[in-house]
Amino acid sequence: MSSTPTRMILLSICLRLAIVLFTRGFFQPDEYFQALEPAHRYVFGYGHLTWEWVNPQPLRGILYPAVNIPAYWILKVSGLDTKYPTAVVIAPRLVHGLLASFTDIWVCELARKALNEAYVRPVYFLSLTSFFHALSLSRSLSNSLETSLTTIALSQFPWDIYAQMHPSLPKLRCCIIFAALACSIRPTNAIIWLYMFSVLTLHLRAHTKILLLFFRDALLIGLVVLAFVFAIDTSFYGWPTLTLLNFLHINASPISSFYGSSSWHYYLSQALPILCTTSLPFVLHGMFLSLKNNEGKLKIMAGCVGWTTLVYSSLGHKEWRFLHPLLPMLHIFGARSLLELYNRSAEVGRSRYNSNNWQKTRGPVRLPVRTRDILLLLLSVPAAVYVTFAHCTGQVQVTSYLRNLPVDNSTTIGFLMPCHSTPWQAYIHRRDLDHPGRMWALGCEPPLGLYNHTKYRDQTDIFFESPIAYMRSHFPSVVNTSFPPSPFPSSVPDSSFVSHLVGIEQHGGSWDMRWTHEWPKYIVMFGALLREPNMLALLEEKGYYEVWKGGWEWEGEGKRKGGVRIWEHHTIT
Repeated sequence: MSSTPTRMILLSICLRLAIVLFTRGFFQPDEYFQALEPAHRYVFGYGHLTWEWVNPQPLRGILYPAVNIPAYWILKVSGLDTKYPTAVVIAPRLVHGLLASFTDIWVCELARKALNEAYVRPVYFLSLTSFFHALSLSRSLSNSLETSLTTIALSQFPWDIYAQMHPSLPKLRCCIIFAALACSIRPTNAIIWLYMFSVLTLHLRAHTKILLLFFRDALLIGLVVLAFVFAIDTSFYGWPTLTLLNFLHINASPISSFYGSSSWHYYLSQALPILCTTSLPFVLHGMFLSLKNNEGKLKIMAGCVGWTTLVYSSLGHKEWRFLHPLLPMLHIFGARSLLELYNRSAEVGRSRYNSNNWQKTRGPVRLPVRTRDILLLLLSVPAAVYVTFAHCTGQVQVTSYLRNLPVDNSTTIGFLMPCHSTPWQAYIHRRDLDHPGRMWALGCEPPLGLYNHTKYRDQTDIFFESPIAYMRSHFPSVVNTSFPPSPFPSSVPDSSFVSHLVGIEQHGGSWDMRWTHEWPKYIVMFGALLREPNMLALLEEKGYYEVWKGGWEWEGEGKRKGGVRIWEHHTIT
């Protein structure tokens, strides 16, 4: 159990719940399509599964989405999902808000173990005011739960091994359990524990009995967690499936770079500064102090940060959130610096006044951080408020409008946007729209099975190369005002899809799969699409007009600029 004071625990819970309940912006598609959609489909029987779930070798496990299943199940059996559809959005958010608070709570325990009690409040302050925690920690991203589980595991790690002290076996088992759970959520979390447990093994090499007990516990716990993951994935997919291996295989393959690749210094020049924001100077100073003063515990921590960053930097596909589990450790270094600077300031104060007058003037210290440092750290709070409550809101707000559309056979919706630009059934929650072709979006399936994917173009690429040409060739010339479902609006990345791609690569041909659309009653798009030559004229010619607009026109980039728009067909009489 954590020894963090109750009032600090309650503050963390209230803050994370407040953030998650009032979050209005869009951050990452995985928040919806890799967590909420599979769980929604499992409980309610409908929801979109992306290629990671339906390809012949699925690489997503049901364990993390299962976190949302109890909340959905309660709504379903109570009928609240029908009476209050917005509850389907709110309930999972509450779950993830509670899970996010674990990071704040257990980083305090980590500070006690790696430093001492004096550093708890500074590290707690850093965690609560963290820009990236505000942006990402409370969201339904696997990296967020990975961060909480990693923090708990690190708080139970035997940091005193550097002082040749024997570790507590119960706490070490607890560390292994949470490390194994973190790896089951995100297999790449093993990068952290490969380093940490290697260091532990090195320091236990002279204590054979304890080392053997550690190996035994690690093996047994690892096998139990692996067997559990295998069992639930096999139950979900209906055939023997070990998604952990598929996940590692795909992420180490060229397919991962299909969704973007970055230069080797991405994590140093972008991710770490964004994760730390205004705490970065203190993090770097804290690392310098730990190395300069040969502080064993923090040297282990610094080595873990460096090792993990190095390994991730060697991979092509990079994202800020992949390093999120390192942020609590970075906050430990920040706290190390803040208290050092505070103590130096106190020494200067004592030299100016006698000790008694100094103590009377200062009084009890609740947060041992200099005022100027607090002000600097708080500069990131306005940015956190903006990205949480105001940035890219149209992509989420549009689902509320769509959820309240009339329930009739003429309601069909087409998303002419880059793939996965909005939440899906986990937010819209309309079973009538789950019928094939009634609500569809452009696809972006990766080049599965191809040896050379540099020339491959997915449906989104083909559409945005020439939107007008696509709409004239893939849509009928006349709008059918009964708005029937589209017969083949996007590809399903199953085994036949993979075979088709391989055939095109071997024998040549177009990447166009001959998708076939009917004109939907409602078209959802970014405003940037309306700036395409002749697009506005084409839509008006077909009888469409704008009925809803959300988000800021200036935000986003490229195809995602111009805010989110809904155009509805109006029958001309």
